[in-house]
Amino acid sequence: MRRLKRIHRSDRSRTGARSGKRTAALSLRRGKRPIRRLSSLSLTKTGMRRRKAVKRMRKQWTSHPHPIVSVIIPVMNERRTIVEVIHEARRVHPETEIIVVSNGTSDGSGLLAERAGAHVIRHANPLGHDVGRTIGAEAAKGEILLFIDGDMVIPAERLKPFIRAVAAGVDVALNDYSGPTNRRYVHRVVLAKHTLNALLSRSDLKGTSMTAVPHALSRRALDTIGADALSIPPLAHARAVHQGLRVERTVGIDVGSLNPIRTKQYEQDPLTSLIDNDHLQSVRWLIEHAGNRGGYTDLNRQRHLVR
Repeated sequence: MRRLKRIHRSDRSRTGARSGKRTAALSLRRGKRPIRRLSSLSLTKTGMRRRKAVKRMRKQWTSHPHPIVSVIIPVMNERRTIVEVIHEARRVHPETEIIVVSNGTSDGSGLLAERAGAHVIRHANPLGHDVGRTIGAEAAKGEILLFIDGDMVIPAERLKPFIRAVAAGVDVALNDYSGPTNRRYVHRVVLAKHTLNALLSRSDLKGTSMTAVPHALSRRALDTIGADALSIPPLAHARAVHQGLRVERTVGIDVGSLNPIRTKQYEQDPLTSLIDNDHLQSVRWLIEHAGNRGGYTDLNRQRHLVR
């Protein structure tokens, strides 16, 4: 009898286990979660609490109503990085506003930026390369304007020196990145930047330019250059130097490795010709405003004696 009872109990335990599995499977089909062990449940709850805290923190932050710093971020389909970019950007100064220019975005980047506390300016159709800088600058309220990109997550500690430089009296604080020049073949864009600075009598700037982010402007610089010029960064750079603004290299951030040029073999980067043209426009502007020699004298040459 005892043996029969043991067998009966073991059958019941097996049956119970099977029925438990069936119940769990049924509950999953009905959308219910099966009960887990206490340890795994507590770990899950802790993880969820952390996620909720991060979301709450990001949701509660909003741009300062009277900002000292305006961070301008043009965005086009950058949902993978935009929240982190904003999270770092908002820590550059206690009184900061973040302006995201959603430039023909179709992946929800604008909505994510809005949830992260940024002021989002939406444009359904792509505006063109760098046009977002002009739109963001026109909307900015701060005395210092910091320009970054939505696809580069740069820590706040590396962005703060640009803010400090402008606060100390610099009008244009440039990223001290001149591009690779120690190669047999130097990229055309790098050469164009060095050439423009040489024409502006600022060879000390090397290949630094407002073409590269991050860079920061004073309100005085924005008023002098004009927001429209920011859509053509080399032109804005030429205006800033020619009109006597204080333009300096700040700290170096290797944006070449953060945002490498995307090219296929034997194909030219589509932005190269655009940036080349931007530099040619800048040289033309310089000649129109500084003479045919770009402000350089003819030294002691007496050209009228040459027949």
